[in-house]
Amino acid sequence: MAKVNTTLSKTAYKLVAIDLDDTLLRQDLSISEGNISAIRQAIELGITVMIATGRMYASALPFAKQLELDVPLITYQGALVKTSVSGEVLYEKLLDPQAAFAAIRIGREHGVHMQAYSQDRLYAQEANEHADAYTRLSRVPYHVRDLMDVAAEGVPKLLYAGEPEFLDRLAPRVQEALGNRANVFKSKPYFLEVTHPEATKGQALDHVVRRMGITRENVIAIGDSYNDIDMLEYAGLGIAMANAPEAIRQKADYVTGHHEQDGVAEALRRFVLNVES
Repeated sequence: MAKVNTTLSKTAYKLVAIDLDDTLLRQDLSISEGNISAIRQAIELGITVMIATGRMYASALPFAKQLELDVPLITYQGALVKTSVSGEVLYEKLLDPQAAFAAIRIGREHGVHMQAYSQDRLYAQEANEHADAYTRLSRVPYHVRDLMDVAAEGVPKLLYAGEPEFLDRLAPRVQEALGNRANVFKSKPYFLEVTHPEATKGQALDHVVRRMGITRENVIAIGDSYNDIDMLEYAGLGIAMANAPEAIRQKADYVTGHHEQDGVAEALRRFVLNVES
């Protein structure tokens, strides 16, 4: 059940950072009316509500527009923080090209599907079911191109897609090859991602917090996956979804409801709107 620090729950929260997939979004990639209502009520109270996602900026922006957010968006796992209305880039961490080249070579050696991102465009090394599935998920079209050429232009993220067990075996091989030049982690069981070592949601969130002139104790972070851990640990109140893996729930201060059952709204009602669920 819920694990919550009662001291934290009485803190005056000023910023709420919310993951998208399997957190704010339901399985059909929609935002429930309950979640929308709770977010708008929080904003009316003067709380800054922002998105913190592994998605591309182009993929996250439509959700920000639906929620009428005029805030920085944490995207690409924290590699890019860019405002939702003016488009101002506040924080950007691109992979070292040599690290990106090495990651691509490893992917080719293992015959795994890879994708790269540059200038907020999605590139795949070939057209296949993995690229098609990712486009359906992200609602962003992909372009077929040599990923070495893409990496030379600077990329915020590389992604391997495949069977979970295979990616579990591949992850340490990639991390060993790249060392401290990159973070290697799973965002979903079937996605293994590579980013700059300073491109994490927690580090990007810290940048936003400092820019706002508040402290981490004023922050609530809500997420469900391994790429959310440092954000949950950074925030004054880290909230995991009921659908999160046990390892993620153990890292949280509180476990809210399932993403299909207005879990975000439940958390906001309890800790921001002061309405018990």
